[in-house]
Amino acid sequence: MKTIKIYDTTLRDGTQAEEIAFSVEDKILVARKLDELGIHYIEGGWPGSNPKDVQFFKEIKKVRLKNSRISAFGSTGRPKVKPSEDSNLKALVSSGADVACIFGKSWLMHVEHALKIAPEENLELIYDSIKFLKRHFDEVFYDAEHFFNGFQAQPTYAIKTLKAAADAGSDCLVLCDTNGGSLPQEIVRAIKAVKKSVKTPLGIHCHNDSDLAVANSLVAVEEGAVQVQGTINGYGERCGNANLCSIIPNLKIKMGFDCISDARVSKLSEVSRFVSEIANLTHNSHLPYVGESAFAHKGGIHVSAVMKSPETYEHIRPELVGNRQRVLISDLSGKSNILYKAKEFGINIKASDPVTQNLVETIKELEHKGYQFEGAEASFELLMKRILGTYKKRFNLIGFRVIDEKRKEDEPPIAEATIMVEVGGKVEHTAAVGDGPVNALDNALRKALDKFYPSLKEVKLLDFKVRVLTAGEGTAASVRVLIESGDKTDKWGTIGVSENVIEASWQALVDSIDYKLYKDEKKRKL
Repeated sequence: MKTIKIYDTTLRDGTQAEEIAFSVEDKILVARKLDELGIHYIEGGWPGSNPKDVQFFKEIKKVRLKNSRISAFGSTGRPKVKPSEDSNLKALVSSGADVACIFGKSWLMHVEHALKIAPEENLELIYDSIKFLKRHFDEVFYDAEHFFNGFQAQPTYAIKTLKAAADAGSDCLVLCDTNGGSLPQEIVRAIKAVKKSVKTPLGIHCHNDSDLAVANSLVAVEEGAVQVQGTINGYGERCGNANLCSIIPNLKIKMGFDCISDARVSKLSEVSRFVSEIANLTHNSHLPYVGESAFAHKGGIHVSAVMKSPETYEHIRPELVGNRQRVLISDLSGKSNILYKAKEFGINIKASDPVTQNLVETIKELEHKGYQFEGAEASFELLMKRILGTYKKRFNLIGFRVIDEKRKEDEPPIAEATIMVEVGGKVEHTAAVGDGPVNALDNALRKALDKFYPSLKEVKLLDFKVRVLTAGEGTAASVRVLIESGDKTDKWGTIGVSENVIEASWQALVDSIDYKLYKDEKKRKL
């Protein structure tokens, strides 16, 4: 089985995405996670460009990596400067990295208009820079920047740049689709031509401006590339880079190439979410393979088929990449969806039970009113318990009042909520303030229930979304409130719908608190 080396550029290319800025500590955490995944090369950054990357290379030396080699990135030396005196090349050597990877110009237009030097001088820069680095590193890679554009314009010159790097001792010639505009057939045509002239191993580095970075990377491997560069989740400048979270399973599971072990492929979803978290970005639920929706089924016919044979609507078993099958509940749901969720929740019902059809009809009626249980599975589980008659009410609302007061024009409003609840025959009457009316109501409800249910101190409100449902009705429109809550171990979603945003928020808040208490009770019974 042919081995393909994975070269991750998340810590450099990924940070060029406009939403991402990793600290040195963040980069160390990501590097550790990539090492656990079994990535062969981790590009740590450009030590000649900024102090943060210099510090990263100092700190990463203290980390004991088991699987990965750290690569330092840079450019060829400057014209008219000896390699031994070039600050960029010296910074690469000083980084102490295991590997060096430099880029050079392969497109004659860039040579003449960006560098403003003669074509032959550019070839000398490439050769001299690689030759110098090979005296300090046992592995040096050459990134042929804009190679495919250069090949289309002047194929003979583009290949000459590769020959210069190969003659100097480059261990891998990485062909870069820097503008991200190449089509798969163009990648294939160029690589076939390169292989006739150059025998050095080839790599591929694609950007995603035409939404083809993964496809272009895969066809490059089919044509003989042995190194693939990309980023976790496809993070990168403009439209991003080739997504390793798609490339790795495609290579391993679909194409039969050895890149990382089966056990490590199963960590892919975990790593994808981890990097999103460190980048402080919401994880894209629609990512292939690793997204939360990648193996989610909504239509009743689909669910019925998947329950009989997952292969009917799943191209691989989600567990192979550390993901899971999910069934969503909506107005498209049939009995199959209900039975699947009941089994997931540990509720024993059958298709022939009248309650099953009752659940289907109730869900469709509620979704018609604006409820959306796809993002509020905790509310759906509580709804099932209510319809089945097994719901246990843990507190009763006697009443609440919310005041939102603005005392001065240049000061923020003050929100205060007063609430009265009854628990087991005991009445609790309390008040709390908050950043807004919903926050104040949340604080007051917890304060009232804390003495009865101390575990509520663990609950945090993680996200709060409001959507207007009936456009055109102005301030009288119905609204849907989705709340995401969490404790030390879990996250859950709840929902409320009303023409009054406070009432809708109250419904979602109550379900959130109720679900926490229900969840704790289930754990005690196990």
